[in-house]
Amino acid sequence: MPREFQFKNIEDQRAVFGTQDVWARKLEKDLNVSLTLRGDSVEVGGDESSRAMALQVLKAMVQLTRQGEELREDTVERLIEEAGEGSLDSLFKAMENAVTMNYKGLPIKCKTFGQQNYVEMLREKAVTICIGPAGTGKTYLAVAQAAQELKEGLIERIIMSRPAIEAGEERLGFLPGDLAQKVDPYLRPLYDALRDVFGQERADKLRENGVVEVAPLAYMRGRTLNHARIIIDEGQNASLSTLKMALTRLGEDSRMVLTGDVTQIDLPKISDSGLTRCAEILRGVEGIGVIHLTNRDVVRNKIVKDIVKAFEKEEARQEERRNAPRAYDPERRKGGPMYLGKEGKKHDDHPYV
Repeated sequence: MPREFQFKNIEDQRAVFGTQDVWARKLEKDLNVSLTLRGDSVEVGGDESSRAMALQVLKAMVQLTRQGEELREDTVERLIEEAGEGSLDSLFKAMENAVTMNYKGLPIKCKTFGQQNYVEMLREKAVTICIGPAGTGKTYLAVAQAAQELKEGLIERIIMSRPAIEAGEERLGFLPGDLAQKVDPYLRPLYDALRDVFGQERADKLRENGVVEVAPLAYMRGRTLNHARIIIDEGQNASLSTLKMALTRLGEDSRMVLTGDVTQIDLPKISDSGLTRCAEILRGVEGIGVIHLTNRDVVRNKIVKDIVKAFEKEEARQEERRNAPRAYDPERRKGGPMYLGKEGKKHDDHPYV
C-alpha cells in the first residue's frame, strides 16, 4: 500500500490542505492518520486500511477541485463517509452533471447518490413522490429541475404549493392583512428556494408575470394545470383525500412532484397524514415513481445529519419498547395482572391493569 500522494501542482496542494491546513487536520482526526507534507507530495501514516481511505479521499478532493467544486466541511465529511462505505465512485457519478445553473451562473448539482436517483425520477416520471428527512434537498432540487425545464421550453409555468399548517404546537392566531399576506408566512420556504435558484429580482418578475405561482394547497381544488411543473411541498401535512385532490389536478404536458418528511407531521393527529399511505397506494403505477431519501442524503450543516440520526435512533428505540413482549407475573399480590418489561422489571402501567 503506497504511503505517499503526489500533487501535480501547488494549486491542488493548497486546495486539499485548505486554509491553515483545516482539511488536512480533519483527515488526520477523522481517519486516524498523519499527513506530512514533503515538497510536492504528502506522506500518509497510519494503519493500512486508514491509509487506503485517506489516499482515496485525497484523490477525490483533487478531482472535485479540478471540476470547480469548492471544498466545504459538508463536502469533505461526505467524501470521508463514502470512502468508508466504499461508494466514492457512486458519489462522483452523482456529481458529474448539473441539474441547472443558478442565477450566478454556478451549477446546481446532486451531492449524493440518492439525490441523483431523485432527479432522474423527476425527469422520467409524470408524478414523483419523494419522502425524506429535513436537509435532503427535496424541494430545492425540485425547483432546480423545474427551472431547467422552463429554460428548455418543456413547461410554461411552475406551480408551487404546500398546506397552510402551523408548525408543531405553535398557534399564530388571526394574521393581519389581506388573503395573500395571511398565507405568505406559510409559503416563505418556497420563496426561499425560488430566490436561491433564480435570484430575488428574477423570481419576483416570474411571479408577477404568472410564470411562477405560489399558493396554498387548498387553492388547487377545481383547477386543471396544463404545461406546468407542479411542486407540492410538506405533503406530510395533508390528508389522503387532499393529496388525491392535488394529484388529480395534473393536466396536459404537466409533471408533479410531491415531497414530505413523515417524521415532522404538524397535523392534530399523526394518523391524519396521508403521505405514506398515498405512496403505498401509487407505488407500481405506471408513470409514478416513489423514492425515499435517508440521513445519508442530508446536505445541510453536518449537525443536521447528526440531529436526524439521533432522532431516528430514539424513534427506533421507542418502537422496540412498544413492540417488546411483556411477561405475565403470577406473583402479583395487589390484584389484577402484573407484567414484566423487557428488562424483567415489574410494571403497573400495562393497559389491562
